[in-house]
Amino acid sequence: MIRMRIGILGTGHVGRTLATAWAGAGHDVVLGSRRPRDPVLLAELDEVVAEGVRVEDPSAAAEHADVLVNATPGTASVALLDRIGAPALAGKVLLDVAVGFREDGAPSHPVVSLGEEIQRAFPDTRVVKTFSTVDRGVMVAPDSLEGASNVFLSGEDADAKKAVRGLLADLGWSEESVLDLGGISTARGQELFADLFIAIARATGTYEFGIRVVLPAARESAPPGV
Repeated sequence: MIRMRIGILGTGHVGRTLATAWAGAGHDVVLGSRRPRDPVLLAELDEVVAEGVRVEDPSAAAEHADVLVNATPGTASVALLDRIGAPALAGKVLLDVAVGFREDGAPSHPVVSLGEEIQRAFPDTRVVKTFSTVDRGVMVAPDSLEGASNVFLSGEDADAKKAVRGLLADLGWSEESVLDLGGISTARGQELFADLFIAIARATGTYEFGIRVVLPAARESAPPGV
Protein backbone atom coordinates (compact mmCIF):
# COMPACT_ATOMS: atom_id res chain seq x y z
CA MET A 1 0.00 0.00 0.00
CA ILE A 2 1.19 3.50 -0.86
CA ARG A 3 0.38 5.89 2.00
CA MET A 4 -1.54 8.84 0.59
CA ARG A 5 -2.74 12.18 1.85
CA ILE A 6 -6.52 12.20 1.56
CA GLY A 7 -8.78 15.21 2.05
CA ILE A 8 -12.49 14.55 2.45
CA LEU A 9 -14.98 17.36 1.93
CA GLY A 10 -18.04 16.68 4.05
CA THR A 11 -18.45 15.41 7.60
CA GLY A 12 -21.72 13.53 7.12
CA HIS A 13 -22.13 9.78 7.39
CA VAL A 14 -20.35 9.01 4.11
CA GLY A 15 -17.41 11.31 4.81
CA ARG A 16 -16.96 9.97 8.33
CA THR A 17 -17.18 6.34 7.21
CA LEU A 18 -14.59 6.78 4.46
CA ALA A 19 -12.29 8.82 6.69
CA THR A 20 -12.30 6.17 9.42
CA ALA A 21 -11.70 3.33 6.96
CA TRP A 22 -8.86 4.98 5.05
CA ALA A 23 -7.19 6.17 8.25
CA GLY A 24 -7.44 2.62 9.56
CA ALA A 25 -5.73 1.44 6.36
CA GLY A 26 -2.78 3.74 7.10
CA HIS A 27 -3.54 6.85 5.06
CA ASP A 28 -3.15 10.44 6.28
CA VAL A 29 -6.72 11.77 6.31
CA VAL A 30 -8.12 15.26 6.87
CA LEU A 31 -11.85 16.00 7.02
CA GLY A 32 -12.89 19.36 5.60
CA SER A 33 -15.70 21.20 7.37
CA ARG A 34 -17.00 24.75 7.37
CA ARG A 35 -17.16 24.40 11.19
CA PRO A 36 -13.79 22.83 12.03
CA ARG A 37 -13.67 24.27 15.57
CA ASP A 38 -17.31 23.75 16.47
CA PRO A 39 -17.31 21.78 19.76
CA VAL A 40 -20.62 20.10 18.90
CA LEU A 41 -19.23 18.84 15.59
CA LEU A 42 -15.96 17.73 17.16
CA ALA A 43 -17.88 15.78 19.79
CA GLU A 44 -19.79 14.02 17.00
CA LEU A 45 -16.48 13.17 15.33
CA ASP A 46 -14.84 11.69 18.43
CA GLU A 47 -14.53 8.20 16.98
CA VAL A 48 -13.17 9.49 13.68
CA VAL A 49 -10.60 11.72 15.37
CA ALA A 50 -9.57 8.76 17.53
CA GLU A 51 -8.39 7.09 14.31
CA GLY A 52 -5.97 9.97 13.74
CA VAL A 53 -8.16 11.99 11.37
CA ARG A 54 -7.81 15.76 11.65
CA VAL A 55 -10.62 18.26 11.09
CA GLU A 56 -9.78 21.42 9.16
CA ASP A 57 -11.57 23.88 6.91
CA PRO A 58 -12.24 22.81 3.29
CA SER A 59 -9.34 24.79 1.85
CA ALA A 60 -6.89 23.19 4.27
CA ALA A 61 -8.28 19.73 3.45
CA ALA A 62 -7.78 20.43 -0.26
CA GLU A 63 -4.25 21.74 0.26
CA HIS A 64 -3.40 18.61 2.25
CA ALA A 65 -4.70 16.16 -0.31
CA ASP A 66 -3.11 14.02 -2.97
CA VAL A 67 -6.68 12.78 -3.48
CA LEU A 68 -9.60 15.03 -2.57
CA VAL A 69 -12.93 13.28 -1.94
CA ASN A 70 -16.21 15.09 -2.53
CA ALA A 71 -18.70 13.70 -0.02
CA THR A 72 -20.84 16.84 0.22
CA PRO A 73 -24.53 17.08 -0.79
CA GLY A 74 -24.59 17.10 -4.59
CA THR A 75 -26.59 20.34 -4.72
CA ALA A 76 -23.84 22.16 -2.78
CA SER A 77 -20.69 20.56 -4.19
CA VAL A 78 -19.78 22.99 -6.96
CA ALA A 79 -20.35 26.05 -4.78
CA LEU A 80 -18.00 24.66 -2.13
CA LEU A 81 -15.35 23.81 -4.71
CA ASP A 82 -15.70 27.32 -6.12
CA ARG A 83 -14.89 28.73 -2.68
CA ILE A 84 -11.77 26.58 -2.50
CA GLY A 85 -10.83 27.86 -5.97
CA ALA A 86 -9.65 26.36 -9.23
CA PRO A 87 -5.94 27.10 -8.62
CA ALA A 88 -6.00 25.07 -5.40
CA LEU A 89 -7.68 22.17 -7.20
CA ALA A 90 -5.53 22.16 -10.33
CA GLY A 91 -3.82 18.84 -10.93
CA LYS A 92 -5.48 17.11 -8.00
CA VAL A 93 -7.40 13.85 -8.21
CA LEU A 94 -10.98 14.54 -7.12
CA LEU A 95 -12.86 11.39 -6.16
CA ASP A 96 -16.54 12.32 -6.42
CA VAL A 97 -18.99 10.11 -4.52
CA ALA A 98 -21.83 12.64 -4.25
CA VAL A 99 -25.34 12.40 -5.68
CA GLY A 100 -27.68 15.39 -5.69
CA PHE A 101 -31.38 15.49 -4.85
CA ARG A 102 -33.88 18.33 -4.94
CA GLU A 103 -36.23 18.99 -2.02
CA ASP A 104 -38.94 16.89 -3.70
CA GLY A 105 -36.56 13.91 -3.91
CA ALA A 106 -35.96 14.18 -7.65
CA PRO A 107 -32.36 14.03 -8.93
CA SER A 108 -30.71 17.43 -9.12
CA HIS A 109 -28.70 16.43 -12.22
CA PRO A 110 -31.09 14.55 -14.53
CA VAL A 111 -29.26 15.37 -17.77
CA VAL A 112 -25.66 16.37 -17.01
CA SER A 113 -24.23 14.53 -14.02
CA LEU A 114 -22.63 16.20 -11.04
CA GLY A 115 -19.37 14.53 -11.99
CA GLU A 116 -19.51 16.16 -15.41
CA GLU A 117 -20.46 19.52 -13.92
CA ILE A 118 -17.45 19.42 -11.62
CA GLN A 119 -15.12 18.42 -14.46
CA ARG A 120 -16.41 21.22 -16.69
CA ALA A 121 -16.13 23.80 -13.91
CA PHE A 122 -12.58 22.67 -13.01
CA PRO A 123 -10.97 21.40 -16.23
CA ASP A 124 -7.51 21.12 -14.62
CA THR A 125 -8.82 18.84 -11.87
CA ARG A 126 -8.83 15.09 -12.52
CA VAL A 127 -12.34 13.97 -11.60
CA VAL A 128 -13.18 10.30 -11.02
CA LYS A 129 -16.72 9.23 -10.15
CA THR A 130 -17.32 6.14 -8.06
CA PHE A 131 -19.36 4.69 -5.16
CA SER A 132 -22.67 6.18 -6.40
CA THR A 133 -24.26 2.73 -6.48
CA VAL A 134 -23.58 1.47 -2.94
CA ASP A 135 -24.37 2.45 0.63
CA ARG A 136 -21.62 3.78 2.88
CA GLY A 137 -21.42 0.49 4.79
CA VAL A 138 -20.75 -1.47 1.63
CA MET A 139 -18.24 1.15 0.44
CA VAL A 140 -15.87 0.16 3.22
CA ALA A 141 -16.86 -3.50 3.67
CA PRO A 142 -17.62 -5.21 0.35
CA ASP A 143 -16.92 -8.55 2.02
CA SER A 144 -20.06 -8.02 4.15
CA LEU A 145 -22.14 -9.08 1.13
CA GLU A 146 -23.04 -12.69 0.38
CA GLY A 147 -21.36 -12.60 -3.02
CA ALA A 148 -19.21 -10.58 -5.37
CA SER A 149 -20.33 -7.07 -6.29
CA ASN A 150 -19.19 -4.33 -8.66
CA VAL A 151 -18.30 -0.69 -8.29
CA PHE A 152 -17.72 1.60 -11.23
CA LEU A 153 -15.26 4.26 -12.38
CA SER A 154 -16.01 7.21 -14.66
CA GLY A 155 -13.34 9.74 -15.62
CA GLU A 156 -10.96 11.00 -18.26
CA ASP A 157 -7.56 10.54 -16.59
CA ALA A 158 -6.00 7.06 -16.50
CA ASP A 159 -3.52 7.91 -13.72
CA ALA A 160 -6.31 9.35 -11.57
CA LYS A 161 -8.32 6.16 -12.03
CA LYS A 162 -5.26 4.12 -11.05
CA ALA A 163 -4.94 6.11 -7.81
CA VAL A 164 -8.64 5.60 -7.06
CA ARG A 165 -8.36 1.86 -7.76
CA GLY A 166 -5.64 1.71 -5.13
CA LEU A 167 -7.84 3.41 -2.56
CA LEU A 168 -10.72 1.08 -3.38
CA ALA A 169 -8.41 -1.91 -2.93
CA ASP A 170 -7.52 -0.62 0.53
CA LEU A 171 -11.23 -0.86 1.40
CA GLY A 172 -11.41 -4.47 0.21
CA TRP A 173 -12.56 -4.08 -3.41
CA SER A 174 -10.77 -6.57 -5.63
CA GLU A 175 -9.36 -5.60 -9.00
CA GLU A 176 -12.01 -7.74 -10.70
CA SER A 177 -14.84 -5.96 -8.90
CA VAL A 178 -13.97 -2.51 -10.27
CA LEU A 179 -15.45 -1.84 -13.72
CA ASP A 180 -14.16 1.14 -15.69
CA LEU A 181 -17.10 2.58 -17.62
CA GLY A 182 -15.07 5.11 -19.61
CA GLY A 183 -15.16 8.90 -19.66
CA ILE A 184 -16.80 11.24 -17.19
CA SER A 185 -20.04 11.30 -19.22
CA THR A 186 -20.70 7.77 -17.95
CA ALA A 187 -21.12 9.24 -14.47
CA ARG A 188 -24.71 9.95 -15.55
CA GLY A 189 -25.57 6.27 -15.28
CA GLN A 190 -23.93 5.94 -11.88
CA GLU A 191 -25.82 8.90 -10.43
CA LEU A 192 -29.18 8.07 -11.99
CA PHE A 193 -29.01 4.62 -10.42
CA ALA A 194 -30.16 6.38 -7.24
CA ASP A 195 -33.87 5.90 -7.99
CA LEU A 196 -33.41 2.17 -8.55
CA PHE A 197 -31.20 1.97 -5.47
CA ILE A 198 -33.95 3.44 -3.29
CA ALA A 199 -36.57 1.13 -4.83
CA ILE A 200 -34.40 -1.93 -4.16
CA ALA A 201 -33.78 -0.77 -0.58
CA ARG A 202 -37.51 -0.43 0.04
CA ALA A 203 -38.24 -3.82 -1.52
CA THR A 204 -35.53 -5.64 0.45
CA GLY A 205 -35.60 -3.67 3.70
CA THR A 206 -31.90 -2.80 3.62
CA TYR A 207 -29.54 -0.32 2.00
CA GLU A 208 -26.60 -2.68 2.36
CA PHE A 209 -26.58 -4.50 -0.94
CA GLY A 210 -24.46 -4.52 -4.06
CA ILE A 211 -25.01 -5.00 -7.75
CA ARG A 212 -23.10 -7.34 -10.02
CA VAL A 213 -22.61 -7.27 -13.78
CA VAL A 214 -23.28 -10.80 -15.03
CA LEU A 215 -21.88 -11.54 -18.48
CA PRO A 216 -23.06 -14.26 -20.90
CA ALA A 217 -21.70 -17.74 -20.35
CA ALA A 218 -18.75 -18.63 -22.58
CA ARG A 219 -19.84 -20.27 -25.80
CA GLU A 220 -17.92 -22.62 -28.05
CA SER A 221 -17.01 -21.16 -31.40
CA ALA A 222 -19.22 -22.31 -34.27
CA PRO A 223 -17.57 -24.66 -36.80
CA PRO A 224 -16.22 -22.99 -39.95
CA GLY A 225 -18.89 -22.37 -42.53
CA VAL A 226 -21.79 -22.47 -40.08
